Amino acid sequence: MSGTPAADAPSVIPGASAELTGRLLAGLAEVNTLFEGVLQSEDGFITEASGHLAGSGKRFRPLLTLLAAELGTGRDDQVVKAATAVELIHMASLYHDDVMDEAELRRAVVSANARYGNSTAILIGDLLFGRASALVADLGPEAVRIQADTFVRLCSGQIRDDRPCPDGVEPVGYYLDVLADKTGGLIATAARYGAMFAGCEPHVVEIMRRYGEQLGIAFQLADDLLDIAAESEQSGKTPGTDLREGVRTLPVLYALASSDPADARLQELLRSDLSEDDAGVEEALTLLRAHPALEEARRYTHAVAQEAQDLLTPLGDNEVTQALRTVAAGVVDRVV
Repeated sequence: MSGTPAADAPSVIPGASAELTGRLLAGLAEVNTLFEGVLQSEDGFITEASGHLAGSGKRFRPLLTLLAAELGTGRDDQVVKAATAVELIHMASLYHDDVMDEAELRRAVVSANARYGNSTAILIGDLLFGRASALVADLGPEAVRIQADTFVRLCSGQIRDDRPCPDGVEPVGYYLDVLADKTGGLIATAARYGAMFAGCEPHVVEIMRRYGEQLGIAFQLADDLLDIAAESEQSGKTPGTDLREGVRTLPVLYALASSDPADARLQELLRSDLSEDDAGVEEALTLLRAHPALEEARRYTHAVAQEAQDLLTPLGDNEVTQALRTVAAGVVDRVV
C-alpha cells in the first residue's frame, strides 16, 4: 500500500498536497488491515462483537499518529502498530462509555450494549484493551509505560466525569482537568507515538505530546458546544443529551456562575433533573443558545485550539506543521 499516490487522491486534511495525502491514505489502509486482523478470533461471535463499532469511527487518532510520523522518517511497521493500538484503545473506551451512558445508538449504529447486553459489551471493551496491549508490547517498554499511563488517565477522567465536582473545587478547572484526562490523554499519546517511532528528537516528541493534549481538549470542548448549539444531530448525538444526563459542560458552568438576576430561570433549569423533561431541555437549549455563556465558551474553545497551533512554532513552517495546524483549526471550525 506504499506505492506512489494518485494525483487525485481524496484529501484527508484540507489543503494537504497529493503526495502527503497519498502517504496518509496508504498508512490508514495499513492501519485498517492490521486493525481488522487483530479483531479476528477463533470464536465467530467474539469476532462479530469486537468489530461491531469498527466501521463507525473516523480514524482521527491513527491519522494523527501517521501525520506526526511525517515529522521524522515517516511510517513503518512500528508507526502502524502504534496507530492501530491507539484506535483499539479508543474503540474499547466506546464500548465502556455506551454501557455507562446506557446508550441505544453510537453514530446511528445500534450500540454494543443494546445489541449484546452490558456484560458482553464490557468484556469486549476489555478484550480490545488487551489486543491493544499486545500490539504495544511489541514496541518496547517505554511504549508500554506510556500506554499504561494513558489508560489510567482515561479511566480516571471518565470516573470523575461521572461524578459531581467536589465541594470546594473550582468547577471550570475541574471540568477542564477531566477533559484533559478522558480525551486529551489518548490524543496526546497518538501524536507522541507518531513522532517517537519515526525517530524524532525528544523535544519534538514532547511538543507533539503537548500539541495532542491541547488538540484533544479542544476536540471535546467543541463536541460539548455542539450538543447545545447544533440544531440537529451534527455532533453524532441528539442535541441536549448532556443536559438530559446532567453533565455540566463549559457553557453550562459559565451560565451557572452568572450573577445576573435575569438568568434565574435558566439556572433553575440547569440545576433540575431534565432526564425525562423534554420541554425543560428545549427551554434550556433556547435560553443557552441566546446566552453570552455560549459565546464565551466558544471563544475559549478557539483559544485552546490556537494554543495547540502555537506549540508547533519551534518546528518551523512546512507541509507537515501546516497540516497539523489545519487539524487543530478544523476541530473547532464546527462551532464557529
